[in-house]
Amino acid sequence: MKYTTIPKTDIKVSKICLGSMTWGNQNTEAEGHAQLDYAFENGVNFIDTAEMYPVPASPETQGATSKIIGTWLKKTGNRDKVVVASKIVGRPSDYTAHIRTTGITSKSIKEAVDNELKRLQTDYIDLYQIHWPERETNTFSTRDYKHNPNDSWTDNFNEVLHGLDEQIKMGKIKHVGISNEKAWGTMRYLEESKHHSLPRMKTIQNAYSLINRGYEGDMAEISMRENIGLLAYSPMAFGVLSGKYIKGTAADNARLKLFPRFARYSSEQSTEATKRYLKIAEDHGMSLAQMSLAFVNQQPFVTSNIIGATTLEQLKENINSIHIILSDEILEQINAVHAQIPNPAT
Repeated sequence: MKYTTIPKTDIKVSKICLGSMTWGNQNTEAEGHAQLDYAFENGVNFIDTAEMYPVPASPETQGATSKIIGTWLKKTGNRDKVVVASKIVGRPSDYTAHIRTTGITSKSIKEAVDNELKRLQTDYIDLYQIHWPERETNTFSTRDYKHNPNDSWTDNFNEVLHGLDEQIKMGKIKHVGISNEKAWGTMRYLEESKHHSLPRMKTIQNAYSLINRGYEGDMAEISMRENIGLLAYSPMAFGVLSGKYIKGTAADNARLKLFPRFARYSSEQSTEATKRYLKIAEDHGMSLAQMSLAFVNQQPFVTSNIIGATTLEQLKENINSIHIILSDEILEQINAVHAQIPNPAT
């Protein structure tokens, strides 16, 4: 395994982070524990969850993922050997109304943290993240920003940071980060932190993959110049970048077969780009999954690559990607496809 450090901390994390959002829905507790055991035995010390998980979100399953992690931590006694990240949901919506119907305030942060600590069976969370912005902006399959003058959101960056600061001072969380955030929101958080001596966002968890390289625009520059590390999620684009949907080998319990509404990575352009990336991988004697993950692993702005798997076989292949370094020739071929079909998924 390779390791990096969460920016501006002394916390060492594996370059591969174990994502968990299928546990409690597609995966049982036993399967989640088996994944945790295997990942830990192979050097992965970083686990990501959220109060909303598993996905799709529902009242019946909400919090089940973190409970599975909690029972593993209790069973193994590994709490001091792993770094645990979690998240509080963003703006209120019908999708998450079963969790809360209010925005992010000091009160809601306190309640969310306390509930998550109980599920995780721990007294602290290493990295606590805002799952997505409260304001209306272009996230989740929306390519361009279109301003809504009727957006009811009011600037609360300072209040959010104060709420997080309270939890840090109580020892319940150690560091903070953001997720699904854009350039403006990221800089606003950093500005509030700098001018008001409030906690600094250390990481940002955004989608990044061969078919969604939008982060390489303004956000990559922010990562490098402001030292805020990317925790890349969906590096396999919901399994699309395994090639299994193109080859027709996807199992009946594959994510996009179970939940076809998750069409973020299934456009015609995404499929065509994936076919071309598959050929590059096969021409160089590797699987598309390994090439896709290796590409993310070696980006200079990536602190950790969040992988998710529903089987141990997938997990093994994904973790082994850490040993692959893509040559300049392969990168040139990848970039040639990207130039012709740039960011087909957002």
